[in-house]
Amino acid sequence: MSSITILLIFAAFVIIASLAFYAGKLLFMLNKQNKKMARTKQQRVERLMESIHTISMAVEQQQCNLSEGSIRLYHLHESLPIDDKPDYESHYPGLYALYAKVSDLPTHEARDKLSTLERKTQDVAREALESELESQILKDVAKLRAFTP
Repeated sequence: MSSITILLIFAAFVIIASLAFYAGKLLFMLNKQNKKMARTKQQRVERLMESIHTISMAVEQQQCNLSEGSIRLYHLHESLPIDDKPDYESHYPGLYALYAKVSDLPTHEARDKLSTLERKTQDVAREALESELESQILKDVAKLRAFTP
């Protein structure tokens, strides 16, 4: 074997070793990033679940009205970053029925722009819906307090 051949084999070995080291480094960094993303996702789920349990308890103890609770719980469920989300609407029919009926009502500035009569009419309609669905919603929030994804 000539010295050029030995030199080329050595150069090839150095290149392959360098590429293998670089690939290993990239795999290590990817694994570290995936673990961090999983940890961040889990922390988000825990924070959202804490909020779901707190709002459920507030609705159950009548510290939060049913309409507001249903809107907040709906959005918390929708933002839960879990795979294979259950069909919340069938699990919590009262909350989702109320949400479907009150989600279109104006809030904040839009509500302030309504006349007193319009606001009163909407409040009466909303309160009627709340009283109609109250027993089912209270069952739903009791189940939600024990919910874990």
